[in-house]
Amino acid sequence: MFKLSLKTIFTTWLTGLLALLPLTLTLVLLAWIISLLNRLIGPSTLAGQISAGLGQYFVSNPSLAYLFGGFVLLACLYPLGLAVQLGLRGPLTRLIDVTLRRTPLIGQLYNLADRFVALLDKDKNPDIGAMSPVWCFFGGDGVAVLALLPSSAPIEIEGRSYHAVLVPTAPIPVGGGLLYVPVDWVRPAHMGIDELTSIYVSMGLTPPSKARSRAKREQSLDLGHGKSP
Repeated sequence: MFKLSLKTIFTTWLTGLLALLPLTLTLVLLAWIISLLNRLIGPSTLAGQISAGLGQYFVSNPSLAYLFGGFVLLACLYPLGLAVQLGLRGPLTRLIDVTLRRTPLIGQLYNLADRFVALLDKDKNPDIGAMSPVWCFFGGDGVAVLALLPSSAPIEIEGRSYHAVLVPTAPIPVGGGLLYVPVDWVRPAHMGIDELTSIYVSMGLTPPSKARSRAKREQSLDLGHGKSP
């Protein structure tokens, strides 16, 4: 009886912990992001000092000067974006090619960041927007892999039709592998590039939209059965 009571107490305690855990993890993640931003662009960093210096021309309070300077820097992004749209992208790219890209370590880091941004920026890399997310079922009904289809036109390899697909890597979907899989293994994924990217960035924690809706339907059915007599 005593063991049964301890087991019941522990089960109830564990249920409360699991109910509170998602909120706790969310708050921890937000705190980590805020701490990271504070270390990168906080008042004590170089960016923060520049922001505070700009704001001091308008307000005398240090905190308000930092915030006002930050708004000024954010507002400066608009004319920069306008200049890029009007033709600054070409000269800026050439300048980066002869400076950052030629620096051994910094060049590799910049190329990685640039490839990641290119995956999200359809204007910078329109070929990405032309790709279609697809499911590849190896063996026809085996392992399912979420990939990108560059072209719907198949190619023939040794008398069989194949599709060229790009399989990204997680959590940074800028690398991966180029695979040629049989045409009958490839099926449309019915999602956008943004959803595919979010799935890989989350390392699978964010399921496809159809899987999420199916899980919600099953959960609602389970709750409905639980309420029925």
